[in-house]
Amino acid sequence: MGKLVALTLLGATLALIGERLLTFRDRVTTSRGLKPTEPQNCHLIEGLENGSEDIDILPSGLAFISTGLKYPGMPNFAPDKPGRIFLMDLNEPNPKAQELEISDGFDKESLNPHGISTFIDKDNTVYLYVVNHPHMDSTVEIFKFEEQRRSLTYLKTIKHELLKSVNDIVVLGPEQFYATRDHYFTNYFLVLLEMILDLHWSYVLFYSPREVKVVAPGFSSANGITISLDQKYVYVADVTAKNMHIMRKHDNWDLTQVKVIHLGTLVDNLTVDPATGDILAGCHPNPMKLLVYNPEDPPGSEVLRIQDVLSDNPRVSTVYANDGSVLQGSTVASVYRKKMLIGTIFHNALYCEL
Repeated sequence: MGKLVALTLLGATLALIGERLLTFRDRVTTSRGLKPTEPQNCHLIEGLENGSEDIDILPSGLAFISTGLKYPGMPNFAPDKPGRIFLMDLNEPNPKAQELEISDGFDKESLNPHGISTFIDKDNTVYLYVVNHPHMDSTVEIFKFEEQRRSLTYLKTIKHELLKSVNDIVVLGPEQFYATRDHYFTNYFLVLLEMILDLHWSYVLFYSPREVKVVAPGFSSANGITISLDQKYVYVADVTAKNMHIMRKHDNWDLTQVKVIHLGTLVDNLTVDPATGDILAGCHPNPMKLLVYNPEDPPGSEVLRIQDVLSDNPRVSTVYANDGSVLQGSTVASVYRKKMLIGTIFHNALYCEL
């Protein structure tokens, strides 16, 4: 009887793994059909050739850009160079990318920037929060932006046992933020197993000096995160599930799900159009081409605009789509006064006038 039970359990386990493998294969091999959609006035940004994973634009039109991310399993064309933070002033007629100097006291060689978010305090001081992966760990670095000197002053590094495999961040107050954990495991092979089994163990957490807690569990791979203009709703991208979650924010910082919008493409970072409240999503239409990079057949890029997200029929339209001939592996799009920046994991960045 014991052997029969063991064989039954083994058979059920193998059947489950087989089913999950087939499901995982479908997720990563299914490509979204791309109809080229490219605004006429676009050009690549000089100096941003090694990725521009996240972009955050201030109300003044100053755009912060993180570049040089080294992420397990993703291509990297400058593995020996540390990451950097760039600035662009979108009020200029022909804006250029300028590297921001970082003050002493911070190990610049270990900078491996991922998601970023800005916070403006009551006296209009700007703070930049950077998800960092020094030596493949996860920390959040806090800098003060010195606008006159075009530099960053290092203030603090935040570490916590829940801040593992951090992907993106949205800051809501002084040292108060939501962050996404895109994988439960940190070992690369266990991460692959987690993805294949689709364990849904990733989450959104809230951090403050007084309290750190998981506020929204159960994601396949929580990725980009941002907040609505009225600060009432938090938007979370579940990249491998190919959808976006609309979450209601409560006074105790907990999040509850309002709805899920299925987009049929791998959804990376999310931003909000400050003029309309629409959501812009940087997406990956060809997941297998990211995992197995071939310069002769590169991954494409896609940017979606999601309108009326709280309605019964949200509208999804394509803002940008390219087969990889111009832009590879888009992660984010951010807009300011009819100007749009599109970033990537490891490739160029694009500037467009809409």
